[in-house]
Formats: sequence, C-alpha cells, structure tokens
Amino acid sequence: MRLRSIVAWIPGLLLLLLVFGCTSTVPPVVSAPTQTTAPGTSPTATESESDVPDTVPTVDFAGDLADFESAVFDNPTNITNKYFPLTPGRQLVFEGFTEEGGQMIPHRIVFTITDLQKEIYGVMTVVAWVEDFSNEQLVEAELAFYAQDNEGNVWFMGEYPEVYENNQFIEAPAWISGYKGALPGIAMKAEPEVGGPSYSQGWGPAVNWTDRAQVVDLVQNECVPVDCYDEVLVTEEFSESEPNAFQIKYYAPGVGNIKVRWRGDDANREELDLVELNELSAEEMDAVRDLALAMEAQAYERSKEVYDQTAPSIAP
Repeated sequence: MRLRSIVAWIPGLLLLLLVFGCTSTVPPVVSAPTQTTAPGTSPTATESESDVPDTVPTVDFAGDLADFESAVFDNPTNITNKYFPLTPGRQLVFEGFTEEGGQMIPHRIVFTITDLQKEIYGVMTVVAWVEDFSNEQLVEAELAFYAQDNEGNVWFMGEYPEVYENNQFIEAPAWISGYKGALPGIAMKAEPEVGGPSYSQGWGPAVNWTDRAQVVDLVQNECVPVDCYDEVLVTEEFSESEPNAFQIKYYAPGVGNIKVRWRGDDANREELDLVELNELSAEEMDAVRDLALAMEAQAYERSKEVYDQTAPSIAP
C-alpha cells in the first residue's frame, strides 16, 4: 500500500453525502474522521530528507520486475511476514499532513484488513480496505490485494482505487495482475537486507503504476503515538514518473508500517504516524466487509476491462 494520496481536493459537502457520478452513493466509512492534529512536531523539509542517504537508484523499471513465476503459494492468505503481517480484523490508523500550495493539510489514512479473500492471477489473496482523508474529506477509497509465498515474501497483486473530487467520483485507475499487462510485485521481502537492490512493487503500465522499493536502514528504536518499537526497518519508494521523489516508510516487527516521511522532489511531502492500532469486533468486521463488498459491486460496473474480469471476493 502506497500511502501517498493520488489527489487531495478542496472541502465540499458532508462525508456521508459523497456521490458516485451523478446518482450512486459512496458507502459510509466505519467511523467518521476526527479533526486531525499533528502527531508530534512536524519535521521540516531538511529534517525529513535527512532520514536516509541522498541517493537516486538507477534501475530498469520495465525490465527488472519481480520473479513471480518462481514463487510457490501453498497458503497465500496466511500473511505472517515479520514486517508486513496482515491479520483479518486489524486496523491501522495514520494521521499527519501533506503539503499543498505551501500549506499543511491534515491527512488521515485508515488501513483495515478484511476477512475477504479474492483470487488474483491464480492466487488467493487477502483483501485490504483503505480509506484516505484529506482535511476530513474522503478523497480515495481502495481495495488492495496481498498474498504470501512459501518463502515469506508478501506480494502486492493489484488494487482497485476510487478517486473523489469535491465529493464526487472521478476515476478508478485499477491495476490487477494478469490484465492489461499488469504483473505482481513485492510489498515486503521475507528477508529484507539493508543496502540490497531495489525491487518492483508491481507493474501496472495502463495506469502508470511503476513503484519500486529499497531497504535503506534498520533503526534500533522508533517512536510513534501508539508505541515505541525496536528493529524498525526503513524503506524508500519511488516510481518511474517521479524518480527523484522518495516516500520513506518505517516498519515495526509484528505491526507493519508505523511512519511515513519523504525526501527529494516529492510534491506532496506526506508525513504520517501510526496513531491507532485496533482489533475490530465481530460487528465492526461485519460493517467493513459490507463496505468492501459494496465497493466491489460498483467496481464491476466502473472497471469493465479490469475488475469486471475477476472472480468475486469470497466472504467467510
């Protein structure tokens, strides 16, 4: 999951009155976003950029893709990777800021692992439900698909995002492995090594998804509002269209992503910290599942060439 929002738009109508196109209504979120406050003193550009060495990788984006064909998937929905565990019912809430026109805009992301599963490219995946708020307004909702191979690598198999502007549906730039040239990538390696080569996080040429990641550091202690963690892995992400813009992510053992920073020519300058780590109740899981399935139903209508070609998600 790349946490950088695709777009961030000016506030409009109330969140629960979001409109898809002209008539369809956006499913309500599990909980309305609260007023976002800084999770700490917001670093300056210089401080954020100094977190990792100032290097620009040289890679063949189209040619150096992850070797999915060699991966074996006997139990792909049991995602237990040390730095990227995906347990159904867990919810991570991030708060912070993005920069727009020289102003700091409150930003909030809710990442929930559902109990839904969906077959993508011949592999059963775990379905994540992601909501992205800018200044308390929902600007993107997403279904994301992950699977773990026998070695422990977590694969990113694709995503279906919906982008909203001024409370109206704008587009759904989906990329799903196996369709329109899209191929899986690695969300987290089984044994990430500091200084190792960068790796593809997926290839979706039809929607310009070319993200790559590289492990750049291992921090002995890192604190966010939720807790302090040891042995925190630090990666930086970049893409072919923004080779000098880096999103820096911090991953804690047993938790996953806990912090996001930036360096280089990143126009959004996104800074996020984990402020909640929740385990949803059965009732809350039912609500999330209903929301994800409602979005999938609309995905079959809005993404005829990609999502409409996939098998439906399976509920427990």
